[in-house]
Amino acid sequence: MYAVIRAGGKQYRVAPGDVIRVESQGNGAHGQVVFNDVLAVSSGEGQIGKPQSEARVVGEVVEQGRGDKILVFHYKRKKQYKKLRGHRQGFTAVRITEITFDGQKFTAPELPEKEAKPKKAAPAAPAVEAEAKTEAKARAKKPAAKKTAAKKAAPKKK
Repeated sequence: MYAVIRAGGKQYRVAPGDVIRVESQGNGAHGQVVFNDVLAVSSGEGQIGKPQSEARVVGEVVEQGRGDKILVFHYKRKKQYKKLRGHRQGFTAVRITEITFDGQKFTAPELPEKEAKPKKAAPAAPAVEAEAKTEAKARAKKPAAKKTAAKKAAPKKK
């Protein structure tokens, strides 16, 4: 089961469980985004059709960020005109959780929750080690020797 949706002026082929990057969307209601502009739906039997009834695709916001920088360079030869601008397009990563079409509902499998890594135990006496290191550094530093001998000037060539 997959659907073709339109979001941000682009078309995406999505299936339940897919993660897509669309142009920046709001967080939606409770991190959910609903795409009502469904262009085509394919059921499991290989039929593709334009949805006659109400079809919708629901996803959850996974991440928001900005893409790679692109450079926009304007140049006119022989006129000393150059302009350089950078641009980073914002995106929203959305995981498709559900496709509803013609009374049928296709959902993505639930993701297993990530287990938190156990935190490392703190050393018994970090303050004592830090003091010893700073004392060792202070003893190791010596003032730099001053240069007393001046360079002799080389004789001039005639």
